Amino acid sequence: MSVPRVIVKAFQAVEKAEGAGARVRRSIGVPQLRNFSPFLMLDHFTIGDKAGFPDHPHRGQETITYLLSGSVDHEDFAGHKGTIHAGDLQFMTAGRGIVHAEMPGKNEGGSPNVGLQLWVDLPKDLKYCEPRYRDLRAAEIPQVSVDDDRVTIKVISGNSHGVDSVKDLAYTPVWLLDVTMKPGGKLSQTLPKGWNAFVYTLEGEVIFGDGTKVGAFHNVVFRKEGDGIDAIVPDNAAGNARFVIIAGEPHDHPIVQYGPFVVTSPEEVYQAMEDYQGAKNGFERAQGWESEIGKRMLRFR
Repeated sequence: MSVPRVIVKAFQAVEKAEGAGARVRRSIGVPQLRNFSPFLMLDHFTIGDKAGFPDHPHRGQETITYLLSGSVDHEDFAGHKGTIHAGDLQFMTAGRGIVHAEMPGKNEGGSPNVGLQLWVDLPKDLKYCEPRYRDLRAAEIPQVSVDDDRVTIKVISGNSHGVDSVKDLAYTPVWLLDVTMKPGGKLSQTLPKGWNAFVYTLEGEVIFGDGTKVGAFHNVVFRKEGDGIDAIVPDNAAGNARFVIIAGEPHDHPIVQYGPFVVTSPEEVYQAMEDYQGAKNGFERAQGWESEIGKRMLRFR
């Protein structure tokens, strides 16, 4: 018999200002949940067309950006550029060093651009790999429906009910499932043993295996022990529930983070700052580089 995982904690993510005019609900990288290996940060962001994240560096981690509505442009110092739209994802590996910008699109009616960005720690032996990008379009994401179509799962990364995702999206093994449940729906989702796992709720109310009812914008953290996550939405619920299930294989190395630099020792932090400021050891192309999309911010000042 399947044994569901037990909840360790559940807390609401409070919206705060971040970047240049953006609003975020951060639920990893806060006092309630910090360095939940391999996860470093989770932001549920809202950015209007006059806000954004202009030129900034990274080293030692991967970022996964899942756009829920609107569009976001990206550009880096290696010449990579593109746009993701609602339902699309971008998997960015910073590796030894990247400088890039992420700026929102302009939507009809001025509606904001909303999404999730997850920071994932790289394995120690890949901290200094070459940077890379992988876009995953909404049309590439397989779906599966269960419980008489009361539950629909977008299998972004991993496996659900026999349906596999696209492969080789990130270096660190991570599962990411987007779940929508109608009133009366029931879900039993298996997860890899020994992986850390959490749920972030986007809308509605959902009851997990131990009877805990959780509303929107909560991070729900589960114990490693158990076979997976059980969830139900009561028959009398006011509407659908939507949440993401995220699980990852934890690393066994120290995490030393200074802003966008995620390494394994204080010495590596100092080296990262020196490399970025001196445009060397992976940051050579940062010398004098400015993104075109980042210049949008100048027009709003």
